[in-house]
Amino acid sequence: MSETAEDIATLAKGGRTNVAGFILRLAARIPFLFIAGRLYGPDLVGRFAIAVVVVELAALVSTLGLKRGLAQALATTDRPHVHVVWDALVLGGILSLAASTVLWIFPEVMYPNSYVTGLDRYLPLIILAIAWSDISLAALAYRLNVRAAVTARAVVEPWTISITAWIFSFITTRDGLVLAYVSSMLAALTASLVPFLRSYGLPHGWSPHLRELFALARRNAPLAGADALEWGTRNVDRFILGVMFAPKIVGIYYMAQQVASLPQKLKTSFDPILGPVITRNLATGNRAAIADQVRQVAFWIIAAQGCLALMGSIPGEAVMGTVGPQFVAGTAALAFLLTAEVLASTGAVCESALVYVARHRNLAISAAMLLFQVVLSFALILTMRALGWPVEYQAAGPAVALMTSVALTSVIKARLLGHLLQASVSPLRWPLLWAAAAAIVVGGAFAALPHEYEWAEVIIGIPAIAATYLFILWRWAFGPDDRALFSRMPRADEATLPHVGAATR
Repeated sequence: MSETAEDIATLAKGGRTNVAGFILRLAARIPFLFIAGRLYGPDLVGRFAIAVVVVELAALVSTLGLKRGLAQALATTDRPHVHVVWDALVLGGILSLAASTVLWIFPEVMYPNSYVTGLDRYLPLIILAIAWSDISLAALAYRLNVRAAVTARAVVEPWTISITAWIFSFITTRDGLVLAYVSSMLAALTASLVPFLRSYGLPHGWSPHLRELFALARRNAPLAGADALEWGTRNVDRFILGVMFAPKIVGIYYMAQQVASLPQKLKTSFDPILGPVITRNLATGNRAAIADQVRQVAFWIIAAQGCLALMGSIPGEAVMGTVGPQFVAGTAALAFLLTAEVLASTGAVCESALVYVARHRNLAISAAMLLFQVVLSFALILTMRALGWPVEYQAAGPAVALMTSVALTSVIKARLLGHLLQASVSPLRWPLLWAAAAAIVVGGAFAALPHEYEWAEVIIGIPAIAATYLFILWRWAFGPDDRALFSRMPRADEATLPHVGAATR
């Protein structure tokens, strides 16, 4: 087997493990959406949604791009890896405590459209747990252990927030979502640190290298910026709504966003293994192999996200109604957000390589497109408001802006990466369009049924949409490399992948 074929096989095996985790996350996240929508209501969900935006952004910045930059730091150091990783934990800890202090002093940043009450001020204390969990999982990903990420992010975290949100609803609905979120992050930290300590151990003979810590911070600035901008692209719409609308509107949009963000996890399913494979091929100068890997993974993700987008958007009213009847108003936003996930796939996968081969240009593109998205969001909201359009339509404006922005970003980043690698990275294949068109016809037929048969739209229509779409892809789009993704699913003890060239110490 050639080296490139081995890399594709490695990506497929890692993808299978993490796609299994995605399915587990999906199964656990749906109960949380149902519990939050039915037991807490859109107003409390809206307040929670805005606060979490700020806290998670602070946690992301506190990692200084180490979720992706740690692999490169480990690959190029002569120091024991356990010392480098603990340096990263110290650095993330210092920045997390600083961010927590700022938000403790200025909690209004988390609640721009409502009063700060109850346990609201204490929420930023969880930033350290989020940052350390991310860094620990990044260290394990360098050793190609994706089982830990699946366990922490796809099992422990979502099931904890679902179960505790239900429990706290009997105690305090005002603070229940905040307590459930804190519980889930602490549980995820525990599930991250335990395998981390088993793999790396304690840093015997180690002392923090402050000069190297700050050098690491400077080197990772472009990666940190790229992570923050990518995250901001997916979450700034929620913050804009928090500034422009009441919490109820934000809560409705948040539920649509949570349903739509489930396909996004498919991209992150490949992150733990795609980064190390790319860095290895960069070290050997094999840029053609990187193009093959980007093109292959991007196709896998687009194919899967396209299926989920069609399953969620065609019967959109029924999907949002399942969360709660008051959330049906978010159906239009759901359709735009699901479409955005499909259009964003190519750019997101290309960025996995651009952060190593053109990090500053990648950062500039992301910053420009985020600014474009923000300006377009406000322009659409204010224009619809001036025309007297309903609030539900106005609230969909940021989703339209997101869809437009990520589509342009994908085109620009794919062209840049293709130019740098001197090879095409486009994952598009004509059968994708054939499959989507056929699925729309099938789904439209079920959507046209009388209202009393709405149950058939969900129970029969959604599986029919998926079956039509997947059959056409399998028959006319998938080759041997694509079918490798669907070979035997790994057992739990196989979740740690075979080594592909990155040294471990």
